[in-house]
Amino acid sequence: MAECSGLQFVSPYAFEAMQKVDVVRLAALSDPELRLLLPCLVRMALCAPADQSQSWAQDKKLILRLLSGVEAVNSIVALLSVDFHALEQDASKEQQLRHKLGGGSGESILVSQLQHGLTLEFEHSDSPRRLRLVLSELLAIMNKVSESNGEFFLKSSELFESPVYLEEAADVLCILQAELPSLLPIVDVAEALLHVKNGAWFLCLLVANVPDSFNEVCRGLIKNGERQDEESVGGRRRTEALRHLCKMNPSQALRVRGMVVEECHLPGLGVALTLDHTKNESSDDGVSDLVCFVSGLLLGTNAKVRTWFGTFIRNGQQRKRDNISSVLWQMRRQLLLELMGILPTVRSTHIVEEADVDMEPNVSVYSGLKEEHVVKASSLLRLYCALMGIAGLKPTDEEAEQLLQLMTSRPPATPAGVRFVSLSFCMLLAFSTLVSTPEQEQLMVMWLSWMIKEEAYFESISGVSASFGEMLLLVAMYFHSNQLSAIIDLVCSTLGMKIVIKPSSLSRMKTIFTQEIFTEQVVTAHAVRVPVTGNLSANITGFLPIHCIYQLLKSRSFTKHKVSIKDWIYRQLCETTTPLHPQLLPLIDVYINSILNPASKSNPEATNQPVTEQEILNVFQGLSGGENTRLNQRYSITTQLLVLYYVLSYEEALLASTKILAAMQKKPKSYSSALMDQIPIKYLIRQAQGLQQELGGLHSALLRLLATNYPHLCIVDDWICEEQITGTDALLRRMLLTNIAKNHSPKQLQEAFSMLPGNHTQLMQILEHLTLLSAGELIPYAEVLTSNMYRLLNAGVPRGILQTVNKLWMVLNTVMPRRLWVMTVNALQPSGKIVRQQKYTQNDLMIDPLIVLRCDQRVHRSPPLMDITLHMLNGYLLASKAYLNSHLKETAEQDIRPSQNNTMGPEAPEVTREELKNALLAAQDSAAVQILLEICLPTEEEKAQSSNTHSLLKTVHSTTDPKSPELEEEDSLLCNLREVQCLICCLLHQMYIADPNIVKLVHFQGYPCELLALTVAGIPSMHICLDFIPELIAQPELEKQIFAIQLLSFLCIQYALPKSLSVARLAINVMGTLLTVLTQSKRYTFFMPTLPCLVSFCQAFPPLYEDIMSLLIQIGQVCASDVATQTRDFDPIITRLQQLKEKPHEMSGLCTDSSNKSCSRDMASVDPDVQLCQCVENTIIDIINMSVSGV
Repeated sequence: MAECSGLQFVSPYAFEAMQKVDVVRLAALSDPELRLLLPCLVRMALCAPADQSQSWAQDKKLILRLLSGVEAVNSIVALLSVDFHALEQDASKEQQLRHKLGGGSGESILVSQLQHGLTLEFEHSDSPRRLRLVLSELLAIMNKVSESNGEFFLKSSELFESPVYLEEAADVLCILQAELPSLLPIVDVAEALLHVKNGAWFLCLLVANVPDSFNEVCRGLIKNGERQDEESVGGRRRTEALRHLCKMNPSQALRVRGMVVEECHLPGLGVALTLDHTKNESSDDGVSDLVCFVSGLLLGTNAKVRTWFGTFIRNGQQRKRDNISSVLWQMRRQLLLELMGILPTVRSTHIVEEADVDMEPNVSVYSGLKEEHVVKASSLLRLYCALMGIAGLKPTDEEAEQLLQLMTSRPPATPAGVRFVSLSFCMLLAFSTLVSTPEQEQLMVMWLSWMIKEEAYFESISGVSASFGEMLLLVAMYFHSNQLSAIIDLVCSTLGMKIVIKPSSLSRMKTIFTQEIFTEQVVTAHAVRVPVTGNLSANITGFLPIHCIYQLLKSRSFTKHKVSIKDWIYRQLCETTTPLHPQLLPLIDVYINSILNPASKSNPEATNQPVTEQEILNVFQGLSGGENTRLNQRYSITTQLLVLYYVLSYEEALLASTKILAAMQKKPKSYSSALMDQIPIKYLIRQAQGLQQELGGLHSALLRLLATNYPHLCIVDDWICEEQITGTDALLRRMLLTNIAKNHSPKQLQEAFSMLPGNHTQLMQILEHLTLLSAGELIPYAEVLTSNMYRLLNAGVPRGILQTVNKLWMVLNTVMPRRLWVMTVNALQPSGKIVRQQKYTQNDLMIDPLIVLRCDQRVHRSPPLMDITLHMLNGYLLASKAYLNSHLKETAEQDIRPSQNNTMGPEAPEVTREELKNALLAAQDSAAVQILLEICLPTEEEKAQSSNTHSLLKTVHSTTDPKSPELEEEDSLLCNLREVQCLICCLLHQMYIADPNIVKLVHFQGYPCELLALTVAGIPSMHICLDFIPELIAQPELEKQIFAIQLLSFLCIQYALPKSLSVARLAINVMGTLLTVLTQSKRYTFFMPTLPCLVSFCQAFPPLYEDIMSLLIQIGQVCASDVATQTRDFDPIITRLQQLKEKPHEMSGLCTDSSNKSCSRDMASVDPDVQLCQCVENTIIDIINMSVSGV
């Protein structure tokens, strides 16, 4: 709006005085300044105030005195004397008329037919008519604005253009808006003023007289504005008007700029306000507001704002309006001036020769950036990167030249200087077009050479671990391996913005790097000499040596050039701390891969060397002594966990690639079992569990390796036990820990054990105190505790001591399970073996887990020690499986050799090693189950001690009187045998659930039928047997058929299910079939033990009664026919059986007596048929008694 250039605007001083109603400041204004504010001041002086205070009364007097000398006040007073109510009504009618007739109608209610032009009419009119003239003209413009649908127009109006009457028209405008606010909303009036000449001047006067409306007017103008203000005349006029408003009230300029960004309208206004603000602020060495503002728009998280401002830049370049009136041109000029302001003033083009560099490393013939300018220079570089990469700015030759000068300048050795060099280097990669001439290319090469030479000095002086040297090395490696996309990602990550970089633009840089600066051999040799990062953690950001080594390992550069990297990696692993750096685990993985897999098939020896066993042991030295020795440890827990991860991953990868390595006739060395035994794996895993947040994915990776290779360290019961040990109860126990409890030494514990035959009190006291210690603090007592376990087998040891030892053992099991198990197994050997000093090793126990059960027989009747034994057995069974699996993989080369001894011909089936391994494991598990079942049987001594006729294995379906003495049975349930049986049943249940095939194998082998009641009632998973009982009954061996029917009888009582009914019916049919095919001796052998099972079938399933009774009669008839030729008369027996079947209720009372008599009468008979008939009769009587008692 150049037409406003000759007009006087309201000054910021005057506007602030109006805002605060500062009468003293108003009195200091000149007459021309005061003239612009008269409408508001006159209304303030004449209208009744809401403030009735004495101070305002005094201020009002001062205002009246100030106005008394101004002649124009009279005309304004006259304007305020008009009937505004009537004026508003006429205006409303005129608006209705215009709406009805159309906006172009010449009819007017406010103003009659004009005799002259608006200017003359305004001059000759009185105050009421002047108000009507201005109101009519203003309403006409406002109506046209509302009907224009956003299209800008410029309305020619004499009233607002005549320089003679501008002040009077402004007075009328201000009075109208103040008195008729509902008819003339100030935002709508401001919008209309943009469409007339001098609109910005009128708008500033209007707002100055209503200062509270400043933010409302600005927001309204911005909200109605264009998205790109430089594109149209209307946008430029709106921007200029808002700039005048902000010049009048500079304190709100930045707030208005915030509205611009919020609405994403008028980007030129935002830049213009920033330029105005930058000119006003004091020039210092800090980052200017312009750089901060534009950087925030392009690098912020709001994609909408970024796109909006980027469009402004692109459109501004397309218009080619590079003149001083363009806001974009002004912005670029200001940025260039700031850039040139921090450039070094003296630069020498002399190239430093190698022989000339005999000076200090920080001395350079190039003048560098001043330290106070480095941060500003970095900000400018990022801004230009964003302008070119995101907004598409195409730099001019001058801009490109100055940018290159800045990028190749040399900052001081500070953290900010390191950051500046990194940004400059990435900008060179991202915008290689900045280097266009040979001279500029030579300048860049010299600067890169300077970076290589000064890198170590920068890192040592600045104290920054992530220096630019690692980035140079990394980029060189990427260029050598042609990973251009990785370079692009690296550049974007360092610059902190996502920009589009074409891989083709990196071709020249690739040539410079790979042929002139960094050859592959130089890269590899240099990488090994790079010092490791001290105390490496995730807190150290940027590009570190570890990134370079990782890439070189990945590209196999070390093996290709025969450079050993093992020592560097080991040193870096030893220099780690929490939180874990995310690059460490990938580094270990790629290092292991480079050890096992050659770089090429033609050269199988081209591999890296693994870490030695001694180096691994050094990391864990002193760790087994408990938590008290932690202060003496040299290496951090992070280092120990990383080395553990390396060892476990190495062993797993070695087993996985055995076949491939065998085909290449290469067998890398595996770590010995002795080394693995000395690493406290479980203790370290427990430590890692408490540091999960700081270790990232290391804890979960270790758990995966543990579950695969050491399943015996991942038993669910152990994890549950750990939760109890580390929970709230443990915290309460720690609060009870006294100094006395802490002072007990292992020697005192040994002395207390030696006094055990006579004195229990001291041992019990020490053991109770030890329960208050943590698992790590208990480790020194482990050897004494286990070596004295044999003393606990003697008679008279209190149960409390046994239970406390069991509790302490379980706590120790959470931190040192493998070592503890070996010590315990050796301590519990039979006395003869202890004398011979036969000591088992971890390897012995994994090969043969059944050694655990070859302990002292007294352990089998000591429930607390038996619990420990079963825990170890379960662990070693799992360990044996893992051991055999790994052994199979280690010897995988035997699978790929052709069979030399196959004498059966090529068509003969070959038993694979996998099948043999599975058969061995099955035999091992079934043997363990059989031994445990034998332990459940009472010994001869225990049978002799039982004075009653009730067996310890008696079940609920016993045929004795239900009113038998309960006290004797209760005594049998409280014995050690019953407790051991419960523990064994729990373990068998876990084994059966883990592998249901064991259930089938054990029951096909069979076991004493006396244990059936125990196993069915005590092992919940025994219902699995219902699946294979039909197959077991179908076996040709009579013993297996008998065992199957006996097992089924107990299962039917325990699980009365439809499936059990169908299997029971099958068993009855099989018994009927066998009756017709068995010889006399086999019939006796089969039916004598199976007939009592029919009672259980009837008890569980009454619908089988008819079938069972028919079978029993049939058996009796077959037996009678076999002895028909004998002198003995069987007819009475058969008759009695028929009567029992037909009239069971009448015979029930006589059943017991008759059976007793017949039993005594025929017991002396040795005839199998006689005994079988007697058994049939007893079975029928039992069924009848059972059914009658049930009714």
